[in-house]
Amino acid sequence: MKHGAGLAMGIVAVGLLAAGGGYWLGSKGGTATSAGTTAAPAGATTAAGEAGKKERKLLHYRNPMGLPDTSPTPKKDPMGMDYIAVFEGEDTGEPAAAGQIRISTEKVQKLGVRTQAAQSRTLDRTVRAAGRVEPDERRLYAIAPKFEGYVERLHVNVTGQPVSKGQPLFEVYSPELVSAQREYAIAVQGVASLKEAGGPALAGMQQLAGSSLQRLRNWDISDEQIKALASSGEAKRTLTFRSTASGIVTEKKALQGMRFMPGEALYQVADLSSVWVIADVFEQDIGLIKSGSTAKIRINAYPDKLFEGKVTYVYPTLKAETRTVPVRVELANPGMLLKPAMFAQVELSVSSKGSVVSVPVSAVIDSGKRQIVLIQKGEGRFEPREVKLGARSDTYVEVIEGVKDGEQVVVAANFLIDAESNLKAAISGFSSAPAAAPAKAEMPSTTGPGTPKGAGHQGEGTVDSVDAKAGTISLSHGPVPSLKWPAMTMEFKAANASLLQGLKPGAKIAIEFIERQPGEWVITRVDPVAVNASAGAPASAAKAHTGH
Repeated sequence: MKHGAGLAMGIVAVGLLAAGGGYWLGSKGGTATSAGTTAAPAGATTAAGEAGKKERKLLHYRNPMGLPDTSPTPKKDPMGMDYIAVFEGEDTGEPAAAGQIRISTEKVQKLGVRTQAAQSRTLDRTVRAAGRVEPDERRLYAIAPKFEGYVERLHVNVTGQPVSKGQPLFEVYSPELVSAQREYAIAVQGVASLKEAGGPALAGMQQLAGSSLQRLRNWDISDEQIKALASSGEAKRTLTFRSTASGIVTEKKALQGMRFMPGEALYQVADLSSVWVIADVFEQDIGLIKSGSTAKIRINAYPDKLFEGKVTYVYPTLKAETRTVPVRVELANPGMLLKPAMFAQVELSVSSKGSVVSVPVSAVIDSGKRQIVLIQKGEGRFEPREVKLGARSDTYVEVIEGVKDGEQVVVAANFLIDAESNLKAAISGFSSAPAAAPAKAEMPSTTGPGTPKGAGHQGEGTVDSVDAKAGTISLSHGPVPSLKWPAMTMEFKAANASLLQGLKPGAKIAIEFIERQPGEWVITRVDPVAVNASAGAPASAAKAHTGH
């Protein structure tokens, strides 16, 4: 107990010493206000932690809803929201100049705004299109005998089999071919027998031999077979029919024992050493594609390989179903990796028309009807400007009109600036302003000084019922021109309970209201209306309900 009492006495003594010290310091450095504290000398900042910092100058208080209303003192709006303090150097809530947007430096930093200078550059871009591999039409061959006959034996009997020029395809028997062989063999023997006689007989026999030889050649009988026939002098029952081209058999109709007619295609051979890629280029890009352009092609089957070719032809027709134009790309096919009907991803290199003023694609705000960029006019000041765009690359777009070389344009957070500063209002000057409506007599405001006039919709009506607990009022009102409403009865909410004080069913009132959210209509101002007995017209009452 004695130890506890001694500790208490020590604490009291320390407190008295602190009080005395505070009084002495206060008498030396300033006016004493309480034990241990002193009033700040004139010119000092109100907070000790902000010593040395310059105090910000308060300009005014602005409406929290962005309405054109300011107040020199703190206040609330009709919906009970506090007005926002505006200090020197901060955004005042209004454009700095006609057609400009002003945002405080602090907000610019928070939004992450970045700018970049518009520059003259060459816009090289890549047009991407889907394509498909097709055989070169100039390297397709049909194997069709020019005489009637029968297939005796097949040497090439499967589709997809590679063949070379001169390779045997099938053995053929043809009565016409046998007759032609005999005719040629007899003519050759006749020439040999009449060689010593000379004269017209030899010339006639030589002419017959020549015509028989030409007939066999016209039927695609090889020179080797013709020489064998001439040396042996015996016509063979069957002859071997050989391929006239090298490639892959893509179609086979020949069957062993079948009869064929002159001109009937028994085989189709495709040379796939070089192929086409037909790319479907969209209509808006076709004007950029020229013959000779380089094309890079990727195939899903070979993701690690890149094929390169040249644009050789732009087709003159457009596919109405897909709004695309076919573009032909030719490329070599080593190893036969590219198969007909494969899908391909095509990248076509497109060169621009030269150096043009351009801005990053991210700088453009495209509303569909017009394109706008934000020009930085100073610290925290931006000017929305309508532009006319031209060619595009992957990252930049040409500006034909609206931006000059070297001007700083916003390339990041421009949509946030749009939302922050109500860009629609700032750019309304682009269109001609409508003629001003004739002035309308205003009802005396009852919501206190500084309440914005014309901020909502106005109307007059008769009170049907008042629900003070729910904060609603049922009103039979007349037409509302600003909303094109006819006369009707509907329920409104009150911004605050004071607006409903003294209202009774049957009372005639003039109201101002807003749409706080879709379908929710809120009364922000109430003016009783008295009927002038002499004139028969309503007049605003001298006494009004306040919204605060």
